[in-house]
Amino acid sequence: MKIELRGVSKGHEGEVLPRTDVTFETGQAVFARAETEQRPTVLGMLASGRMKPDEGTIEIDGMADAADLRRRVALVDAPDISEPAPRVTVGAVTAEELMFAGRASGRRAVHRWLSHQHLDHLLRRPIATVTPRARMHLLIELAVLRPDVEGLVVVAPDRHGGDPRIWWDQALSLADRGFAMLMIAGYSSAKVIGAITDDTDRESGDAEREGGRS
Repeated sequence: MKIELRGVSKGHEGEVLPRTDVTFETGQAVFARAETEQRPTVLGMLASGRMKPDEGTIEIDGMADAADLRRRVALVDAPDISEPAPRVTVGAVTAEELMFAGRASGRRAVHRWLSHQHLDHLLRRPIATVTPRARMHLLIELAVLRPDVEGLVVVAPDRHGGDPRIWWDQALSLADRGFAMLMIAGYSSAKVIGAITDDTDRESGDAEREGGRS
C-alpha cells in the first residue's frame, strides 16, 4: 500500500495547512512535521481520508479513493477527533476498540488482551494518566486489530511529553511488521529523532524523514 499526498493544502491561501507533500507506504515509518495546534490534526485527517483538501491530490495505490483510504488507514490519537476522552479508563478504551474490531469485548476479554500486551496493571487507570510510551503502545496495538487496517497515521504524539525517540522506535517496529506508518509532530521532535539536522526552518508539513528496519 502506498499513500501519496501531493501539494495538499487547506484554507484560504493555505492558512490552515500550507501546501504539503507526504508519501508513506507499507513497511516504512515516515515523519511529517506540522506546526501549530491545528495543523497536525488537519494533515492527519487528510492522510487518512477523513478530510478533502482544498488543493492538491491524495491517492492510495495510484487511485483517488477516500473510502478505501479510510478503510485501510487508522487515524490514531488525533486531538478532538480520535483521541480517547482523558477520564476514560484504559479498560474502557480497550473494550470499545475490541468491539469495533469485531472481537469479544467483555471484562475477561479486555483483561486477557491487556495482559498479553503487559498493560493489565493499567486497567482502571484514566488514559490521561498513562505514560506516553504505554499510551502509544496501547493505541497503536488496538488500531491494528481492525481487519482491514494496513497503515496508521499518528497525530502529535509529542503533545504527551516524553522522549520522541520512544514513539519513533514504536513506529519503526510497526513498520517492521508490515504496516505503513505516518507520524506527525513538531520541530522539537524532528530535531531529536534526526528528521532535520540543522536550524533551517523548512515548510511545515513536509515529510522530513522515513525509516524502516530490514
